[in-house]
Amino acid sequence: MRAGAGTNAPPAISGSPALWQEAYRGASVLVTGGLGFIGSSLAHRLVELGAQVTLVDSLIPAYGGNLWNIRGIEDRVRVNITDIRDPHSMSWLVRDQQYLFNLAGQVSHVDSMRDPETDLDINCRAQLSILEACRRNNPKIRIVYASTRQQYGRPQYLPVDENHLLQPVDVNGINKMAGEWYHILYSRVHGIPTTSLRLTNTYGPRMLLKHDRQGFVPWFVRLALLGEEIRIFGDGTQRRDLNFIDDAVEALLMVGPAPETIGEIYNLGHPEVVSLLDFTKALVAVCPGSRYRLVPFPADAKIIDIGDYYGSFAKIRAAIGWEPRTNLAEGLARTVAYYRDNLAPYLE
Repeated sequence: MRAGAGTNAPPAISGSPALWQEAYRGASVLVTGGLGFIGSSLAHRLVELGAQVTLVDSLIPAYGGNLWNIRGIEDRVRVNITDIRDPHSMSWLVRDQQYLFNLAGQVSHVDSMRDPETDLDINCRAQLSILEACRRNNPKIRIVYASTRQQYGRPQYLPVDENHLLQPVDVNGINKMAGEWYHILYSRVHGIPTTSLRLTNTYGPRMLLKHDRQGFVPWFVRLALLGEEIRIFGDGTQRRDLNFIDDAVEALLMVGPAPETIGEIYNLGHPEVVSLLDFTKALVAVCPGSRYRLVPFPADAKIIDIGDYYGSFAKIRAAIGWEPRTNLAEGLARTVAYYRDNLAPYLE
């Protein structure tokens, strides 16, 4: 599937990192979810590369937006506090932008089951609205969409590649799947150059730590930093792959100027696969005084648990040469060091 390849495509970027990095110098870039964990981390890197960056975020308290995330670059980015569900705002914001990193979304699997209508509005309806805004006002805009491995559901084989059946186990997975395919459809039919990345467990500085509904990693980090007990559901043998934030950001940036990725879907992943128990032991090792305990699965979490998951990133490695460079020990050390210096803004 390479819909739109050659249509509105940016110049070919290949070879050394200097070539794709140069593509962002002076470029106008819009980031939805720009004050959140991944969006703000991307913004810091884009500013380093010399891009003209506009960040869109609703700052809904339960989600990940946090003005502290852009500390140090506040005067080098534009911030627009609006909701991606507002079609009038998005119609203006996409104009004259060269790149759109579409990262805004409702990411809690548990919340999607408790409040499916909101998840539908943000992860499905709003995505279609954004694409319509682009079609009408800026059809040449280059879009990179942040999707999720949650679409696969319970793996039938491992590692999971892009040919695996999509059979989500929760509302969030269904709506993210629809949002992704709206992007691919608009690439095929309307020629809007779009690529989707299916992210796995991404972690690092600037994660939301306020509650436990956005994945196990940030919540475990919070508990470890505060010296509180970490509760691992089940027997702790569930296996996962994790990407440190710098590696995930680099994947997003490498895809943007690469015309060969237009109309394509790619998994991210990591060759280092760890059990939840081993992950927790590694975290405790860098947070002396923290502890953990195995507990039974709560009913609402068990019913949507996917068991083991780790993905193949062979397709994106073959296409543009991306592969993760940060191992778990280094990533956890850098994450904990960041929060030791910046914990209060993430607990308020």
